[in-house]
Amino acid sequence: MSSQVLVAAPGVHRVEDHTPREPGPGEALVAVHAVGICGSDREVYQGNRPEGYVRYPLVPGHEWSGTVTAVGAGVPGSLAGRKVVGEGFRNCQVCDRCHAGETTLCTAGYEETGFTRPGAMAATLTLPARLLHVLPDDADLTAAALLEPAACIAAAALKANARPGERVAVVGTGTLGMFAVQFLAAGSPAELLVVGTRDDREALARRFGASDFRLRSQELPADFDVVIETAGSASAARTAAALLRRGGRLVLTGIPAPGADGLDPTDLVVRQLEVHTVFGAPPDAWAHTVRVFGAGLLDPLPLVTHEVPLTDFPRAIELVGAGDPAVGKVLLRP
Repeated sequence: MSSQVLVAAPGVHRVEDHTPREPGPGEALVAVHAVGICGSDREVYQGNRPEGYVRYPLVPGHEWSGTVTAVGAGVPGSLAGRKVVGEGFRNCQVCDRCHAGETTLCTAGYEETGFTRPGAMAATLTLPARLLHVLPDDADLTAAALLEPAACIAAAALKANARPGERVAVVGTGTLGMFAVQFLAAGSPAELLVVGTRDDREALARRFGASDFRLRSQELPADFDVVIETAGSASAARTAAALLRRGGRLVLTGIPAPGADGLDPTDLVVRQLEVHTVFGAPPDAWAHTVRVFGAGLLDPLPLVTHEVPLTDFPRAIELVGAGDPAVGKVLLRP
């Protein structure tokens, strides 16, 4: 009998039997290979995710990879047997934002796999086939389980629009930061600086293409064309903005706790800084991620440090929140 994790309420979960839901019209049934855990999954379990962005009881899991086993009416039969990943945002496809390709801004309201709809911490996942992105036949599904956070950073990289020869920087050395390094390195920058709080991340940052690494406590330059912030700490946005030259471009992806340091509006205006933000990943960012992954320019595997069975969900949640520098990305295997 297959299993699923159900978070019945904050702090209350159980591992129970899972019955696959047959795909209806326009849907696909996916056998889940692996599902990643991130800070937002810990928020779901602890009950501190913002109101309106979670619905209990819930099967979590928004970072996943798998193989299509069946399709519903109206879905090409050739999709069956293919390796896939899938978008999380359940957009309406008819509002003006969806028509513009900005599906994460859908005016019908927030709905997302693993937060308000059943997620992938189960043996199977049934979802609209239009949300799937097909992977190469030889794709490593364990690595592909990290393509959801990679897609969020791809959205940041696309907004940053870094051009070859520009000087670029990344603030943050977690999973998102390391993906940002890889996306920016693929664009042939003149310099790629990584700024973090842990010097043990320097080797990995350089492996992914960083040309320089500095701790946030050190003196930092202020002449970069593009900076992507991924840390989400109280001072990360200000640190990132301070790295920019006049007229530079900043993309914020981290979500700090209330009370974080804000950006100085006078500084933004006087230095004519261009500021973008990212929450989730629209279809173009997903497509870009899958292309870069398929081309071998994105290597998620070094970020995975733990793989545990689905039944060890409590241990996985503990690992993610332990603050242990030896813990990177944690995957559950159904």
